[in-house]
Amino acid sequence: MTKVKICGITNLKDAVTAAKLGADAIGFVFAKSPRRLTPEKAREIVLKLPWRLVRIGVFVNEKPEKVNRVVRACGLDLVQLHGDETPSYCKKIKSRVIKAVRVKSEKDLSKIKKYRVAAILLDTYSKDKYGGTGKMFDWGLAKKVKGSRVPVILSGGLNEKNLPEAIKQVRPYAVDISSGVESSPGRKNAKKMKKVIEIAKRGCIM
Repeated sequence: MTKVKICGITNLKDAVTAAKLGADAIGFVFAKSPRRLTPEKAREIVLKLPWRLVRIGVFVNEKPEKVNRVVRACGLDLVQLHGDETPSYCKKIKSRVIKAVRVKSEKDLSKIKKYRVAAILLDTYSKDKYGGTGKMFDWGLAKKVKGSRVPVILSGGLNEKNLPEAIKQVRPYAVDISSGVESSPGRKNAKKMKKVIEIAKRGCIM
């Protein structure tokens, strides 16, 4: 059964809805993005969430001291690093780390083995954005990472239409979905969240 992370949460209503529908984790974006929110707002949301829901903070090329400070202040469980952070940078983070790797070609996969992290997130490469492109990449490349020692989280343009095939092809540990379950940037659609969570929990069967 594939786990589901709903990323880009900006308000309590969407966070609670995601939890009620069975999401395993939610993500708060602290980097430049239409879905960015302040640590203060994230803390307000976190304090009202069920304990079983994993809280993840998304950062891009931030100073490690600030990342650690935000994690403590907000009560986050994991850190997702979506920028150019090095393996040595990751060691400075005082919580479990998910390292995002933006995939353009097989060459981008070579760096993965250098990281000692809780999971690797594979996302679509863009020269203009570090994430949130809403576009897919070649899942054949993602399959090359399967079987490695680290869990793989699949991201990049996932939605209710392509998720069954993504799970069938890649068999990821988890999927990370943001724009694919939105009515507008930062505003989640409950029906779309319900659908993708149902698909992930029952595998690739429609």
